[in-house]
Amino acid sequence: MKEFDHKKVADLDLRAKFEIHEGVTRREFLKVAVVTSIAVGALGSRVWAIDPGERKGDMIYRTLGKTGERVSAIGLGGYHLGSAKDEKESVRILRSAVDHGITFMDNCWDYHDGKSEEWMGMGLRDGYRQKVFLMTKIDGRSKAGAARQIDESLKRLQTDHLDLLQFHEIIRMEDPEKVFQEGGAMEAVQDAKKAGKLRYIGFTGHKDPLIHLHMLETAKKHDFHFDAVQMPINVMDAQNAHSFENQVLPVLVKEQIGVLGMKSMGGGVILKSHTATPIECLHFALSRPTSVVITGMDKMEILNQALEAVRTFKPLTEEQVATLFSKTAEAAREGKYELFKTSTTFDGTAHHPEWLT
Repeated sequence: MKEFDHKKVADLDLRAKFEIHEGVTRREFLKVAVVTSIAVGALGSRVWAIDPGERKGDMIYRTLGKTGERVSAIGLGGYHLGSAKDEKESVRILRSAVDHGITFMDNCWDYHDGKSEEWMGMGLRDGYRQKVFLMTKIDGRSKAGAARQIDESLKRLQTDHLDLLQFHEIIRMEDPEKVFQEGGAMEAVQDAKKAGKLRYIGFTGHKDPLIHLHMLETAKKHDFHFDAVQMPINVMDAQNAHSFENQVLPVLVKEQIGVLGMKSMGGGVILKSHTATPIECLHFALSRPTSVVITGMDKMEILNQALEAVRTFKPLTEEQVATLFSKTAEAAREGKYELFKTSTTFDGTAHHPEWLT
């Protein structure tokens, strides 16, 4: 293969550390780079036009992309639910969240070795399943592996179908090809959809916006349109050269793909900078064109914090965003509080490559 010109990539503000993997041609990579440069230029104002949603009681409801589904603007994060002190407390948190209007449930096949899904399944008994929009994720990249993980998730969650299934941790440049290849995970997911086991399809990732753009381009090559995409949305990402907000979000908005914001507090790491409060972090993410901002809740007080953020939410003005940026700019500069980008701390499949089979 002809040597790739990393200077051109640097000029487009992309990371030269990513190699061009087998199956990704130079032309395809440059096509993604052009999309990235357009997305950066499309950013314009730091104040986005957002779906104001509909406020009902304690909650705001927004539309999930082209699906037309109305979902709560705050979603309950499955990983942290599995960190609750015990199953009884996790059920209490989930049902209290639903009783206060949270309908979007996040989970993953691998969270706490399946415990998060099992506990969520217990919480969704007694009629609660019918009140929520249930999402989980799978790691398998092969058709057989993906099919097995889908069925295991359905069993743990005690349901016959998922409202949304997502390909988890698309964090490597070769992941899109593996998902869409012959005998890949997409075949299992499409089969599961035809069988009524799931309704909508999305993907997640947290490593680099370029990989998200490559996944979207790969989907287009296969005439496929994702219903939702999950990615970091936070005040520090927005100031980073490798920003999901600045590079991927304009593409999702243009293509009417539901935006699932995560890591509004960087897995709690951003709070350690002492430059922004949890409410400020949630208000910032809610002020982006997100359908849902997913946040972890392992204690009742954290659930109450999220509900308070919704109760007090008004879209941030340009002046408020500028003030928040000025407070966080120094901490955001080197990405030290976005460990999901700069380390393998949040890369479950890097520590357990067997999950990808």
